[in-house]
Amino acid sequence: MGLSMTIRPLHTQTIDYLKVEVYENRKAMGTSAGYAVAAKMKELLQENQNIRMVFAAAPSQNEFLEALKGIEGIDWSRVIAFHMDEYIGLPANASQRFGTFLCHRLFYEVKPGEVQLINSSNAIQEECLRYGHLIEEAPIDIVCLGIGENGHIAFNDPPVADFCDQVAVKGVELDLACRQQQVNDGCFETLADVPTHALTLTIPTLLSGTHLFCMVPGATKFAAVHRTLSGPITTECPSSILRQHPDCTLYVDTDSYGELS
Repeated sequence: MGLSMTIRPLHTQTIDYLKVEVYENRKAMGTSAGYAVAAKMKELLQENQNIRMVFAAAPSQNEFLEALKGIEGIDWSRVIAFHMDEYIGLPANASQRFGTFLCHRLFYEVKPGEVQLINSSNAIQEECLRYGHLIEEAPIDIVCLGIGENGHIAFNDPPVADFCDQVAVKGVELDLACRQQQVNDGCFETLADVPTHALTLTIPTLLSGTHLFCMVPGATKFAAVHRTLSGPITTECPSSILRQHPDCTLYVDTDSYGELS
């Protein structure tokens, strides 16, 4: 774990319950987050036979996933892995599918003992019930997430976000800003290529995780980070609810956080 000791945040603060760590750049941010998640995994695996984790799929997670998969001493065979959202309507072999992204960026290399992927080719209501049942079989230990440009967490965009959702997984229509972000991120060539609907874990499901690690680099996330930290806790900025979680750390770089005084 020596490498993590050489990376120190430029700034730390706590807002409500949310711990914030600001790093010089996205590589330092991702590496530090990777070592923090690895340390928590190792700690929990000393206490439990298995741990259950939820991962986000987005370019914002690249540096974190790269760091995490390179850390030795994690018994991935005792990790049960989930992901938090998936497009509806993409071909099964589409590279933009979030399950595919995580398989290539992480799962194929570290080989978790169990990987549970959302199958958005199934009938929507049936898949919501199926995946929701898997998620709710036991507590979620760790959630690794990001924040969208419109403040979404998973695909809980402001128009559909509900802090009191009664289901674990739901189908949603994607907000225009969310779909445009997928073009901005280079995941799709044009807005017309981006699916209009998706399946997502709901906000109560995400917040049910015992330990949350939220990685949000880049200047395009500045407004969302500012609203998360400084605005009211409201579904108009769904990520603001992270301030109420008892153990969530937000990892940002100077681009997403802004200038340090």
